[in-house]
Amino acid sequence: MASISKRDNGKWRARYRDDAGDEHARHFVRKVDAQRWLDEQVAKLVAGTHVAPRHARTTVGEWCDTWLAGYRGKRPSTVRQAEVHILRIREAFGDMQLAAVRPSHVRTWCAQLAGEGLAESYIYALHARLSQLYADAIHDGLVAKSPCSRRTSPTAGKQRPYVCTTEQMWALHDAMPQHLRAAVLLGAFAGLRLAEACGLRVADIDFMRGVISPAVQYPAQPLKSETSKMAVPIPQSLALELSARVVRSDADTLLTDLFGNQLAPWTLERAIRAARVKVPGLPPTFRYHDLRHYLASMLIASGADVKVVQARLRHASAKTTLDTYAHLWPDADESTRAAIDVVMAARAVALADCLRTAGGGEK
Repeated sequence: MASISKRDNGKWRARYRDDAGDEHARHFVRKVDAQRWLDEQVAKLVAGTHVAPRHARTTVGEWCDTWLAGYRGKRPSTVRQAEVHILRIREAFGDMQLAAVRPSHVRTWCAQLAGEGLAESYIYALHARLSQLYADAIHDGLVAKSPCSRRTSPTAGKQRPYVCTTEQMWALHDAMPQHLRAAVLLGAFAGLRLAEACGLRVADIDFMRGVISPAVQYPAQPLKSETSKMAVPIPQSLALELSARVVRSDADTLLTDLFGNQLAPWTLERAIRAARVKVPGLPPTFRYHDLRHYLASMLIASGADVKVVQARLRHASAKTTLDTYAHLWPDADESTRAAIDVVMAARAVALADCLRTAGGGEK
């Protein structure tokens, strides 16, 4: 339903109803301008790219406020990370209307962030957050399309993780305070993340069967995904080491501080920082999470395939495992040469048999 009518003040009023039944109107001095605007809005309705005129004036900053209000149901740490990202987005686009941001603006913004010396992975995360904001804005009917795409996306900047040696792992273990050494074993041999190790309860460990079943993370929050709840098999030798820790403490959690309270992640990370300087060769950036990389390298060196490593590290997909650890699998150059050599040798044998059969004829 669309129409143009002349008002008493001499202006032309163009109006129409959208698919939701809402009426939109605008006044023009000239009838031709009113008709042009009306035709544009009707064409957008037909193409499915229509945005209500009052919504088209929404700025990026205003949408960030609305979006954050609905995002606060997430974990506090997740919300804090989003808030940090949005501060950067506001600085660049806050006063611009959502529809006014172009792909060229996004590419320029990413280039400026790189010029500030920010890490590639952080710039990638900021771009992903902007893309998330626009995806939700499209879903709410505030904008027709997003300026973010694969063409504007920066590289993820993934780096190969540092993998400590077995000697360095044990040296780190020995450099840790006595009551925190079990934490190193949980990271290096069970692949627990920092918050998972600090949240691990004694009840989550089956010492008889040798199984760790992570259920919560520090302090007692649900794990981030169902994959993180996968049971981790451990050998009896490790189970004995962990049970010895339980004997010395009557706390509900396996890891505790000197006062018997649940160990906080920042306390464990500080202990790692203090111990790593005592281990020759460990980089100053080494952290507790890097013990998971040691576990992955140990499994790969023992001949484990990608699905086994994925399961032990509790990755959501094998792609994550390959993206992080593909370089650790043995070099396939020699196996490739051997496979080709087998085919070439078989061909040579077949030709030789043909020559003998033909009595020495032409090749």
